[in-house]
Amino acid sequence: MEGCSFRRELVDAKRIVVKVGTSTLTYENGKINFSKIDKLSRVLSDLMNQGKELVLVTSGAVGIGMSKLKLKSKPQTTREKQAVAAVGQCELMHVYGKFFSEYGHLVGQILLTKDVTTNEISRQNVINTLETLIEKDILPIVNENDSVAVDELENGINRAFGDNDTLSAIVAELVKADLLIILSDIDGLYTCDPRKNSCSELISVVEEITPEIEGCAGGVGSRRGTGGMITKITAAKMAVSNGINLVIANGEEPSIISDILEGKNVGTLFVRKKQA
Repeated sequence: MEGCSFRRELVDAKRIVVKVGTSTLTYENGKINFSKIDKLSRVLSDLMNQGKELVLVTSGAVGIGMSKLKLKSKPQTTREKQAVAAVGQCELMHVYGKFFSEYGHLVGQILLTKDVTTNEISRQNVINTLETLIEKDILPIVNENDSVAVDELENGINRAFGDNDTLSAIVAELVKADLLIILSDIDGLYTCDPRKNSCSELISVVEEITPEIEGCAGGVGSRRGTGGMITKITAAKMAVSNGINLVIANGEEPSIISDILEGKNVGTLFVRKKQA
């Protein structure tokens, strides 16, 4: 099957998870990019008006907290990062709530830690909340609970997802999404790092994630975000194994989401595995 045939399947995607990173939400200087968030809100609101079911997974709590507190450098200790995240998460949801309300939509916040999604009862509670919000045409906005989650083990439980690319794949599985779109600061997966090699080529469609494909992901990532291309490949593995198509695309212009859903050849499509 040719790549365009895989792309046509995206047109029929009903339930979509969109993940945005810090680089999409902020300027190079770390300050909030209100214009970008406005455009993102407008695009997602328009898709909801068309009957699409959406979930937004967002990064940015620490970065926006730094901007709010006028910090010039990222905090070094875990407790400081968590405090900054607490401030940033309030500001982030305030901004999202304001812009989405301008386009006639309500938002609901869901903060997750890894142990919540691995515990059977808590996991079902999360699913119930997400499904209810979607049913009521309220946009769920999901982030990791950075003020609680840490990278190290606590009481034998790993509370951190490690990155929001992984979180977005988990959320896509929880809501049984048709499509996961990860917006980054790069056009997709290249044959090698385009920032270092002018001969690199964008890979349009990945039907199978081979060791060679994983090798293409080495070292490609944003200076402002925590997740590089390697974490996106990990998310792609999770998504496609659960029967979910995944597209990595450049979030510089949020209207690219509409392009993806029109089957246009943008970004890199990881083709889902057919479920038995």
